[in-house]
Amino acid sequence: MTFVLRRSLLGKTMRRAVGMAVCGVTKMTLPKTNGHRLLHVGERASLTKAFTARDVALFAALTGDTNPLHLDPEFAKTTSFETPIVHGVLINGLISAVLGTKMPGTGCVFLYQEIRFPAPLYIGEEVVAEAEVKKIKMSFAFISVSCSVKDKVVMEGEVMVMMPEHSQGP
Repeated sequence: MTFVLRRSLLGKTMRRAVGMAVCGVTKMTLPKTNGHRLLHVGERASLTKAFTARDVALFAALTGDTNPLHLDPEFAKTTSFETPIVHGVLINGLISAVLGTKMPGTGCVFLYQEIRFPAPLYIGEEVVAEAEVKKIKMSFAFISVSCSVKDKVVMEGEVMVMMPEHSQGP
């Protein structure tokens, strides 16, 4: 699902409505920054993970995506990849982890993403998921994201999140 937020839609009422539509909640409080930004342009966060065959099999079982390209080494040998590859959406999950646990962290709402997969991620490869804040507009952060194995980019793109409510006191 893609949300397009036009300038005229960035009023408080519409931001609240978009947040409720995304979260499925009946009440949402917008970020209170008390004059302090939760994020700053140029701020970065990352995490590293190597997906195992078990991780991929569990993801396939949870989602129903049992494409043999991800699960069957014999089938994968017949493809240009030659060995099973990690599901793209599983790779993208690392970006969700960076945004939800590190930057901006608990309470952020993922509103939009545009991603590309220029190269495959093979099971067992150590991938680094990175995010960098490129722009902040009101309570929205526009973040550049990528996942890479050494010099090989396996996922890249841009996301927009609603920043979480400020947790510090007045």
